Amino acid sequence: MSKNYAALAGSVVNALGGVDNIAAVTHCMTRLRFVVKDDAKIDSATLKGISGVMGVVRNDSQCQVIIGNTVSHAYREVVALLPGDMQPAQPVGKQKLTLKRIGAGILDALIGTMSPLIPAIIGGSMVKLLAMVLEMSGLLPKGSSTLTILTVIGDGAFFFLPLMVAASAAVKFKTNMSLAIAIAGVLVHPSFIDLMAKAAQGEHVEFALVPVTAVKYTYTVIPALVMTWCLSWIERWVDKITPAVTKNFLKPMLIVLIAAPLAIVLIGPLGIWIGSAISALVYTIHGYLGWLSVAIMGALWPLLVMTGMHRVFTPTIIQTIAETGKEGMVMPSEIGANLSLGGSSLAVAWKTKNPELRQTALAAAASAILAGISEPALYGVAVRLKRPLIASLISGFICGAVAGIAGLASHSMAAPGLFTSVQFFDPANPMTIVWVFGVMALAVVLSFILTLLLGFEDIPVEAEAQKPQAAKIAVVHEARAQ
Repeated sequence: MSKNYAALAGSVVNALGGVDNIAAVTHCMTRLRFVVKDDAKIDSATLKGISGVMGVVRNDSQCQVIIGNTVSHAYREVVALLPGDMQPAQPVGKQKLTLKRIGAGILDALIGTMSPLIPAIIGGSMVKLLAMVLEMSGLLPKGSSTLTILTVIGDGAFFFLPLMVAASAAVKFKTNMSLAIAIAGVLVHPSFIDLMAKAAQGEHVEFALVPVTAVKYTYTVIPALVMTWCLSWIERWVDKITPAVTKNFLKPMLIVLIAAPLAIVLIGPLGIWIGSAISALVYTIHGYLGWLSVAIMGALWPLLVMTGMHRVFTPTIIQTIAETGKEGMVMPSEIGANLSLGGSSLAVAWKTKNPELRQTALAAAASAILAGISEPALYGVAVRLKRPLIASLISGFICGAVAGIAGLASHSMAAPGLFTSVQFFDPANPMTIVWVFGVMALAVVLSFILTLLLGFEDIPVEAEAQKPQAAKIAVVHEARAQ
């Protein structure tokens, strides 16, 4: 992969139709996520041919460019090319409302809001796991102040998740971030938490004669997300009705007075019900199918990652862990899915005659196996060569079945890999350690063997060498055409 991120960023921006065609950009763990003004101006062939680009995913006006683990470097260079006052283009004419557009909008809002929060969630998860290991090993006694502080550090991102969601959603929905955070802060205020605890015990709680449903908002995603979307519309409406001379004080006061009670009385409970319904559906399927549901998810997971739909499960996983202390369907399935992609990449590195592909495959395998970050292996190797992807899907199904039969469950949320395997350890059941490492070893070995058996069409060295040059020529031609 090219280390010249300035050149990479320039080539990507040019292939997307230039600076003027980019409305917004953000990034997740491995992808640059662009919102473009005119989808027709994207040169997909040139974009996919740029050295350093592992893959491209397009969905309506959004174009996701997969860079890999070093995406933050490319993101900084892209941002440097774009104007600071960049604003998304408004759609021309009235958009026809369809179920497909509604579904795509909900998915885009959820993924766009959650993706920037993943580093904080993973960071908190790893600190919580560190505290658990230190307690299990006896290095820190239960109840010690150091252990308590470590637990609080790890739990901070989850306890105040509604505030983080509100801030991220405010950027997504183009509304006032400070107001969104302030309203979400009401939901996790200690006095409000105490009031909800009393309501849960049967005490009557009301606001302006309207009964308030007992809800616990810490560790939740959907309520703050829905609330911030509503806030974006409330803010526009209040801005229209308030006189210019009173906007500095009357506008924010009205917004808070309207949005906060609405969140407490209606939006918050509704969001909790939606999140609980989704969780109930997922785990009802798990209850009926048992280990088979984990196996199916293990086979489907790479395909979900390809479409970006894997982020849909983030709120469900967080809520399930908060309610039960563990998650036993989605996270265990990722063990086989992630490490199978790593094993397939190792097989490609072993068999290929192409030095650059071997280097890419080795780096991708290390990322998937050690850290659980599978997208470099998925886009840099599996999708690119086709048959390694099939081997990974087969291996993911088998390893998911084993993980499901073993009853593995995650006590935190981090991409499953060797370094994060501790999240599956159950202090009450030491055999889980054996099962976790057994599934990991099976995933790597089985996918390695399947990839060698299925084979793959190796990339000729000449074709690989010509790829960057072809991309440069395409960019030069496009620049001349402009």
